[in-house]
Amino acid sequence: MSKCILIVDDEPNIVISLEFLMMREGHEVRVARDGEAGLAAVRTHRPDLMVLDVMMPKLDGFAVLEAVRSDPELSDTRVLMLTAKGREAELKKGLDMGADAYMPKPFSTRELVEKVKELLALTD
Repeated sequence: MSKCILIVDDEPNIVISLEFLMMREGHEVRVARDGEAGLAAVRTHRPDLMVLDVMMPKLDGFAVLEAVRSDPELSDTRVLMLTAKGREAELKKGLDMGADAYMPKPFSTRELVEKVKELLALTD
Protein backbone atom coordinates (compact mmCIF):
# COMPACT_ATOMS: atom_id res chain seq x y z
CA MET A 1 0.00 0.00 0.00
CA SER A 2 1.43 3.36 -1.05
CA LYS A 3 2.24 5.82 1.71
CA CYS A 4 3.03 9.52 1.54
CA ILE A 5 6.59 10.43 2.51
CA LEU A 6 7.75 13.99 2.98
CA ILE A 7 11.49 14.59 2.54
CA VAL A 8 12.69 17.79 4.22
CA ASP A 9 16.34 18.37 3.30
CA ASP A 10 18.29 21.19 1.68
CA GLU A 11 21.00 19.00 0.11
CA PRO A 12 20.00 18.29 -3.54
CA ASN A 13 21.98 15.03 -3.83
CA ILE A 14 20.38 13.61 -0.69
CA VAL A 15 16.90 14.64 -1.87
CA ILE A 16 17.43 12.99 -5.28
CA SER A 17 18.60 9.70 -3.78
CA LEU A 18 15.88 9.63 -1.10
CA GLU A 19 13.19 10.48 -3.62
CA PHE A 20 14.40 7.69 -5.92
CA LEU A 21 14.55 5.13 -3.08
CA MET A 22 11.10 5.96 -1.74
CA MET A 23 9.45 6.04 -5.17
CA ARG A 24 11.10 2.70 -6.00
CA GLU A 25 9.39 1.32 -2.88
CA GLY A 26 6.07 2.52 -4.32
CA HIS A 27 5.50 5.58 -2.14
CA GLU A 28 4.18 9.01 -3.02
CA VAL A 29 6.97 11.51 -2.30
CA ARG A 30 6.79 15.21 -1.47
CA VAL A 31 9.89 17.38 -1.04
CA ALA A 32 10.61 20.53 0.95
CA ARG A 33 14.03 22.17 0.81
CA ASP A 34 14.03 24.15 4.07
CA GLY A 35 12.44 23.96 7.50
CA GLU A 36 9.69 26.50 6.88
CA ALA A 37 8.62 24.78 3.66
CA GLY A 38 8.78 21.43 5.48
CA LEU A 39 6.48 22.62 8.23
CA ALA A 40 4.03 24.02 5.67
CA ALA A 41 4.16 20.75 3.68
CA VAL A 42 3.51 18.53 6.69
CA ARG A 43 0.44 20.64 7.50
CA THR A 44 -0.80 20.56 3.89
CA HIS A 45 -0.04 16.95 2.87
CA ARG A 46 -0.25 15.11 6.22
CA PRO A 47 2.42 12.55 5.28
CA ASP A 48 2.63 9.12 6.84
CA LEU A 49 6.35 9.72 7.40
CA MET A 50 8.62 12.75 7.37
CA VAL A 51 12.33 12.26 6.68
CA LEU A 52 13.82 15.32 8.32
CA ASP A 53 17.29 16.85 8.14
CA VAL A 54 18.59 18.89 11.10
CA MET A 55 20.80 21.57 9.52
CA MET A 56 18.62 23.57 7.13
CA PRO A 57 17.88 27.20 6.30
CA LYS A 58 14.99 29.14 7.86
CA LEU A 59 14.06 26.54 10.52
CA ASP A 60 16.29 23.70 11.63
CA GLY A 61 14.98 20.17 11.93
CA PHE A 62 14.70 20.34 15.71
CA ALA A 63 12.39 23.38 15.42
CA VAL A 64 10.28 21.58 12.79
CA LEU A 65 10.09 18.47 14.98
CA GLU A 66 9.06 20.54 17.99
CA ALA A 67 6.29 22.27 15.99
CA VAL A 68 5.00 18.95 14.64
CA ARG A 69 4.99 17.27 18.05
CA SER A 70 3.23 20.23 19.71
CA ASP A 71 0.42 20.33 17.12
CA PRO A 72 -2.34 17.85 18.09
CA GLU A 73 -3.33 17.39 14.44
CA LEU A 74 0.23 16.45 13.42
CA SER A 75 1.66 14.89 16.57
CA ASP A 76 1.19 11.30 15.38
CA THR A 77 3.24 11.91 12.18
CA ARG A 78 6.19 9.50 12.08
CA VAL A 79 9.51 11.34 11.93
CA LEU A 80 12.86 9.90 10.85
CA MET A 81 15.69 12.36 11.44
CA LEU A 82 18.45 11.88 8.89
CA THR A 83 21.40 14.14 9.52
CA ALA A 84 25.13 14.75 9.41
CA LYS A 85 24.85 15.71 13.08
CA GLY A 86 25.47 12.17 14.27
CA ARG A 87 26.97 12.82 17.68
CA GLU A 88 25.38 11.13 20.67
CA ALA A 89 24.09 14.48 22.03
CA GLU A 90 22.15 15.26 18.81
CA LEU A 91 20.79 11.73 18.62
CA LYS A 92 19.58 11.94 22.22
CA LYS A 93 18.09 15.40 21.64
CA GLY A 94 16.19 14.25 18.54
CA LEU A 95 14.79 11.16 20.24
CA ASP A 96 13.96 13.10 23.43
CA MET A 97 12.06 15.65 21.33
CA GLY A 98 9.95 12.89 19.83
CA ALA A 99 11.67 11.66 16.69
CA ASP A 100 10.70 8.05 15.96
CA ALA A 101 14.17 7.26 14.63
CA TYR A 102 17.50 8.99 14.01
CA MET A 103 20.00 7.99 11.33
CA PRO A 104 23.34 9.70 10.73
CA LYS A 105 24.62 10.65 7.26
CA PRO A 106 26.20 9.03 5.39
CA PHE A 107 23.60 6.29 5.60
CA SER A 108 23.19 2.81 4.23
CA THR A 109 20.36 2.84 1.68
CA ARG A 110 19.41 -0.71 2.72
CA GLU A 111 19.19 0.28 6.39
CA LEU A 112 17.23 3.41 5.51
CA VAL A 113 14.68 1.47 3.45
CA GLU A 114 14.29 -1.04 6.29
CA LYS A 115 13.82 1.71 8.87
CA VAL A 116 11.21 3.42 6.67
CA LYS A 117 9.32 0.12 6.31
CA GLU A 118 9.44 -0.37 10.05
CA LEU A 119 8.12 3.12 10.77
CA LEU A 120 5.41 2.93 8.12
CA ALA A 121 4.20 -0.38 9.57
CA LEU A 122 3.41 1.57 12.74
CA THR A 123 1.02 3.85 10.81
CA ASP A 124 -1.31 1.03 9.77
